[in-house]
Amino acid sequence: MAVAIICAGRLREKYWQDAASEYVKRMSRYNKTEIIEVADQPETEGDKAMKKEGEAMLSHVKPDDFVVAMCIEGKQMDSVELSRLFEKKALTGGRTVFIIGGSLGLSPEVKARANERLSMSRMTFPHQLARVMLLEQIYRAHKILSGERYHK
Repeated sequence: MAVAIICAGRLREKYWQDAASEYVKRMSRYNKTEIIEVADQPETEGDKAMKKEGEAMLSHVKPDDFVVAMCIEGKQMDSVELSRLFEKKALTGGRTVFIIGGSLGLSPEVKARANERLSMSRMTFPHQLARVMLLEQIYRAHKILSGERYHK
């Protein structure tokens, strides 16, 4: 099972880079995890910037990908429910792609392409932190699926 995370912008601070790298390394025993970064656009361009980011993100999505848009209005799941999403997806094969928007969020086109909309919380998080949190949750979901111990 392959997992990709498509996100706007790079992780600039070393502590975010280190945390993300650690989870990608830990997940290597479960699956191939790919991080795809697209250029984040200036907030001052508003909807135009969001549309441009969305087009760049969608250019990395394959027709048979299962796409999960990370957005505040998405469904909230606990870790076990997320593991079930991976379990169900493993039966059909293909790649699971999570998309994290920039500071303006996700374009309507990205949300329309999504097979699932997922929210970590009704709170807003910086997209750098959201990426690390998502990586941790994907790692935890794979530990659950493997029957390994995980912290509750």
